[in-house]
Amino acid sequence: MDEASKTRGLWNATELSFLKGSGIDIGAGPDAVTADVERFDIEHGDANEITKFVHKEFDFVFSSHCLEHMHKPQEAILEWWQLVKPGGVLFFLVPDEDLYEQGVFPSRFNPDHKATFTISKRSSWSRVSINIIDLVNSLPFSEIVSIQLHDAGYDRSRLVFGPITLSVSQRAIRKLYRKMGGGMHWRSRWLESTFPQPIDQTLTGALAQIQVIVRKRFET
Repeated sequence: MDEASKTRGLWNATELSFLKGSGIDIGAGPDAVTADVERFDIEHGDANEITKFVHKEFDFVFSSHCLEHMHKPQEAILEWWQLVKPGGVLFFLVPDEDLYEQGVFPSRFNPDHKATFTISKRSSWSRVSINIIDLVNSLPFSEIVSIQLHDAGYDRSRLVFGPITLSVSQRAIRKLYRKMGGGMHWRSRWLESTFPQPIDQTLTGALAQIQVIVRKRFET
């Protein structure tokens, strides 16, 4: 799903005000954040080392669900930060590790993810967890404007946390019910309640992400 488009429906005048002036959208694909933003995607170079390919600064640097694909997100975001003008912002979206990965890594829903993200925890189940508050505080001359968890449309009652192991008999019953017509609503819901299985709710319009806006202060 196009997460930037989905997220725009939540934005008010405050968020939109940060997307004014010159901007670059890292990992834009076909879903750029604004019509006139400069796009940067795989055909333009490696976003892990973006300063090798982009040699100017912007009023805003935007990225939707790209940082989790970087080989070393802590280093990649420092590269992205160099593209932000003093007084400008870095505005990015990443999956929330509990709502999206649901206690399992590598990710069941996107095996290309290199890291998981949480706003702030004392400890995480994920060996590759990145604490967002620590991450943005590591950026020189940074000031946190906003950090928000977005879970619009997400049904937490359907969250299946951690690995799922079914017995041989359970797998056989589930297979039988699918042959009998697993697409029928009551059978699908019965299977889900009896043998819970992880669901990527973002495919049906839900959000399971963290939104971050951080401003670059002028050096003093």
